[in-house]
Amino acid sequence: MAHMDMVTLVSAALGSVVGLILALTGAGGAIVAVPLLVFGLGLEVAQAAPIGLFAVALAAGIGALLALREGKVRYKAAALMAVSGAIISPAGLWVAHRVPDAPLMLIFALVLARVAWRMFHQQRARTDDDALDLQGGADLCASDLPCRLNADRGKLDWTAPCARALALSGAMAGFLSGLLGVGGGFVIVPALKRASDIPMQGIVATSLAVIALVSTAGVAASAASGHMLWLNAVPFAAGALVGMLIGRVFARHVSGARLQQSFAVFAGCVAVGMAVKAVHAMMAAGVV
Repeated sequence: MAHMDMVTLVSAALGSVVGLILALTGAGGAIVAVPLLVFGLGLEVAQAAPIGLFAVALAAGIGALLALREGKVRYKAAALMAVSGAIISPAGLWVAHRVPDAPLMLIFALVLARVAWRMFHQQRARTDDDALDLQGGADLCASDLPCRLNADRGKLDWTAPCARALALSGAMAGFLSGLLGVGGGFVIVPALKRASDIPMQGIVATSLAVIALVSTAGVAASAASGHMLWLNAVPFAAGALVGMLIGRVFARHVSGARLQQSFAVFAGCVAVGMAVKAVHAMMAAGVV
């Protein structure tokens, strides 16, 4: 009984860290959920992934509902991407439970390192984008985008290239959500930026909606297959919600750019730790 209480407390504490990071740095912070569960509770990646996905689904769902009330969600685009992701998500889950833990951990470490690198340089990229806009470069490239907003209707003009681009990015996010237990925001946001001229607030809101729907599908698939550890998942998700609410209080008083870079450094260190652990495990098993 005491052991169960301790597991519950640790799960809730780890979840609160994830929620705090989510509130302070944005949806990308959810990717540290799985590493925290791996190091904090000693779970395998395939066990931790559905738990992280459960917390991501709740947090992203709340954000998406708030954005939907404000009219920022491109719900048709979100629905197409989510359907594609939900169809592919069980395939990622199937692969996750058939790949040994060490290689899966190494894959996760590489994905996390990529996200950390992108977040660290995000501020510089945003500055470059602003400079391009001032020079009129964005207008020159707008005609090449597969998805464009209609100036009169304020909605996307749907074409075959647009639908294909959104469906493919949704499918990639869905596969990664099933495989690694991540929401896929680090795939969806860049994909929407490359494929459309939707304003950034709309991209983030639409991404949250896709993440919530795809993650929910992944959680349902995990629960149906009996791979969800509810003893850890429920307190972890509850802790994430509490941490997010607390973090929102402090988020407005701190520098967003500095937080993004600090989180990127933290995520990079976690990625290195996971990579070292994965390589050590593979060496011990005689794989490398």
